[in-house]
Amino acid sequence: MDKPTLETLGRHLQSLRLARGLSLSQLAADAGIAKSNLSRLEQGCGNPTLDTIWRLSLQLKVPFGDLIAPVNVAVGDHGVMVRLIDQGSDQPAVDAYWMSCAPFTERNAEAHAAGTVEAITLISGQLEVGNVGNIRLLRAGENHRFAADEPHLYRTGESWATALLTIVYQPAANSADVGTDVIVDPTGEAN
Repeated sequence: MDKPTLETLGRHLQSLRLARGLSLSQLAADAGIAKSNLSRLEQGCGNPTLDTIWRLSLQLKVPFGDLIAPVNVAVGDHGVMVRLIDQGSDQPAVDAYWMSCAPFTERNAEAHAAGTVEAITLISGQLEVGNVGNIRLLRAGENHRFAADEPHLYRTGESWATALLTIVYQPAANSADVGTDVIVDPTGEAN
């Protein structure tokens, strides 16, 4: 991220922290990051990883998209870039992202908030995605839905992969329904 983007993110992060009555020390400890790193982020310095941004959003109890919405640029690290496309205003909260993964990239994502579900539709390339024990290899036009409140991964082979990613933040009581929903693929057939 460039300096103006980092400054925008930092100001927004600080305003969210203060609105929740959290000290810098408290948020840093709860998110598992150094207080000095959080201070630098709020000052518009540093280069936050996706995991750091996710941990902060979890501790601030806001969707990932709420935290990055003001920057309006792709964020990422280690070969994975995501850009917020849109956020719903209904309940459950829904974020939509464009995602790009470089060749030979493996991203091990931490568990998100309880009840969170991800649905991914591959646009190009090939991508392995899902929870341990429920990994699917996707090709262009294919999709997969999985519980994102468990650790999960995204892994590419020798080519770039791009995808549309939808994250649904729902109550934990509904997370058991992940495998029971009907998903319609781009051809209109139910999966």
